[in-house]
Amino acid sequence: MLTQRSRYALRSMLFLARAPANTPPIPMTRIAVEANVPRKFLELILADLRDAQLLHSYRGKMGGYVLSRPAHLISLGEIIRVIEGPLALVPCVSRTAYRSCKDCRSEVDCEIRHAMMRVRDETARILDGTSLADATADTLVAA
Repeated sequence: MLTQRSRYALRSMLFLARAPANTPPIPMTRIAVEANVPRKFLELILADLRDAQLLHSYRGKMGGYVLSRPAHLISLGEIIRVIEGPLALVPCVSRTAYRSCKDCRSEVDCEIRHAMMRVRDETARILDGTSLADATADTLVAA
C-alpha cells in the first residue's frame, strides 16, 4: 500500500499538473490547502521532488513551485520511486536496490521471487505508463 507520504506527493503533483500552462509559481501554502496536505509534511515532500528534478522552486514574494517538465512527461512511477524507493515488494526482484533474501535457498527456483517479478513488472508498466496528464484527464485509460 502507498504510504500517506506518497499520497501527499501524488496529490500535490496532480494539483500542479492541473495548473494552466505558463502559470506563475504556486506558493506552498496554496498547494497545501488545495491538495489537502499538512504544510509540515509538504515542505519535505516538495524538497525531495525538487531534488529529483520533478519540480522547480522559486524563492521570494512571487515564489513557489512548478512542474519541471510537462505533465505528460512525468509518470506516477517516478513520483512514487522518489518518495518510496523501489517498487519491488521483495528485495531480490528490485532493479535499483537488489539484495538477496536471507532465507531463500535458491533464487532460480523460488516461486515467490518469480511471482513478485511479474508483480513488479506489471506495477512498473502501469505506473510508468500513467503520466500526471493521464491521471488528471477526465477519462483515465488503463496503461
